[in-house]
Formats: sequence, C-alpha cells, structure tokens
Amino acid sequence: MGAAVIQLLVLAGVALFLILRLRNVLGTREGFEKPRVSHQPNEQAQQRPELEVIEGGPDFDIADHVDPKGRVGQALAEMKRVEPSFNVTEFLTGARSAYEMILVAFESGDLPALQQFLSDDVYTSFASVVETREAEGLKVDANFIGVRELKLTDAEFDSASNEGEVTIRFIGELTSVVRDKAGEIVEGNPEEIKRQKDVWTFARTMGSNDPNWQLVATGG
Repeated sequence: MGAAVIQLLVLAGVALFLILRLRNVLGTREGFEKPRVSHQPNEQAQQRPELEVIEGGPDFDIADHVDPKGRVGQALAEMKRVEPSFNVTEFLTGARSAYEMILVAFESGDLPALQQFLSDDVYTSFASVVETREAEGLKVDANFIGVRELKLTDAEFDSASNEGEVTIRFIGELTSVVRDKAGEIVEGNPEEIKRQKDVWTFARTMGSNDPNWQLVATGG
C-alpha cells in the first residue's frame, strides 16, 4: 500500500473522529438548554403558592413584638391600615432615642428641648419638677449609659379620631448626682450606675402630615 493511500486513510479517520465529537458536543448542549425552557413554567407554578402564603400570613412587624391576634396586635394593625408606612420596629427604634433625649433634657433642666416632644400635661408636670429644683438651688448632673430593656406593653387606636397610642416599658441605666449651689453633692454617687424603670405612652394621629409622636403619659 502506497504512502499516499495510508495518508488518505489517516485523514479520513481524523475527519470521522471530529464529526463524532462535534455531534456529541452539540447533542449535549441541546439536551441542556431544552429542560431550562420547558421547566420554567413549572418553577413559576411552584413559586405561586409560596407567595400566596407569605402575602396571607401574619404581619411579622407586629408579630415580632406582640400577639398579632390579641387586642394590642389588632390596634397596631388598625394603625397600619390607616397609615401603611407605619412600622412598629422603626417606631420602637425612634422611641429608644426619644427616651434618652427626653430623660437627659429633663435631668439637665433643658425645658425648651422638651416642649415639642411632650403633651401639655406632661410638659407642665416636668416643668414643675425642674422649676422646684432651680428654686432650691439644686442641679442634677446625669450621664445616660443606655437602655437595658425596651418592651411594647400596650397599644390603643381610636377609629373616630385616628389617634394611636403605644405604651412602652423602659429600663434605662444612668449615673446621676444632685448638687447644691456650692457644687457639693447632696444626693447620688457619680460612680454608681442606677437602673431606672419608666412606662411611657406615646400618641399621634395616624395618617396626619405631622410625623412626630408626643409623650402623653408617664409612670414607673
């Protein structure tokens, strides 16, 4: 057999090998793409019931803090119905900041800083204490450490006025001393961290243009 014939047979074998490899590759690719298209509607169908369950399920923004089926949970749900942008978790974050600001302003006697955040009755009560201290020549030096505990304990909604009320129990930590006119400490220890328990109620007309909540009641 001549060299030319042998070379021709080798080339033919290489060509056949390449055709078979090419067919295998194209076949594998085709088989990979088709299931992706044919299964897509099934995947969407499987997802629909999950979305429906989520949409019809509990409001976790409420359920994370109270029983959504209880009286308090229902009051919060009514607030959200009137004002869909109302978020309980965000409200509690704001209440934590308000607690610190109001407490520090009260201890230091900064009445102007307090007025816009308090109802008239609460402001009058706070102002009376501050004025009595000043009349006796006393001054409070306070250092707020932080909020150790915060819990939503109650909520009410008046459908006639759209006024919502939320009550929160705080446990704050701070150091404070009372000084006389000479600057001498007459009460407290600057090195002692005290825990202070407060139960505050905030109120606001839901759906109104004024986004600010006011402190309308205090307790311990």
